[in-house]
Amino acid sequence: MIFWLDVVFFGMVFDMAINQKNQLVVWINSLSTIDFNDIIEFHHRFECIHPFQDGNGRIGRLIMFKECLKHNVVPFIIEEEFKAYYYRGLSSFESDKTFLLDTCVSMQDKYKVMINKFLEL
Repeated sequence: MIFWLDVVFFGMVFDMAINQKNQLVVWINSLSTIDFNDIIEFHHRFECIHPFQDGNGRIGRLIMFKECLKHNVVPFIIEEEFKAYYYRGLSSFESDKTFLLDTCVSMQDKYKVMINKFLEL
C-alpha cells in the first residue's frame, strides 16, 4: 500500500512538473530574441522543475548546450572542477544571478579556447 501511495504521489508531482515545463516553454517561446541570459534563466527554471533525482543536471546542461547552438550563443560545458561553483550559482540564482552567470561565462571562455585550438589545425 505504501508503494502505491508513493506511485500516486510521484504521479501528481510528475503531472505538476509537466504543467510547469509547458509554462516554461511558453515563456521562452514568447521572447522575440533569446540570448545567453535567457538560456541561463531557462536552465535554472528547468532545474527547479525537473522531478527526477538522477540525471537532472545532465539533461538540463544538454538542453542548455543545444539552446546555445540554436541561438548562436557560444556553448559551454560545466567542467567537473567547476561543478561546485555551478551548483552554488544554481542555489543562489533567485537572490543573485551573477554567480551562475559568471560561472557559465568562465566555462564559455574555456570552451572558446578549446575550440580555437581545433580551428587552427
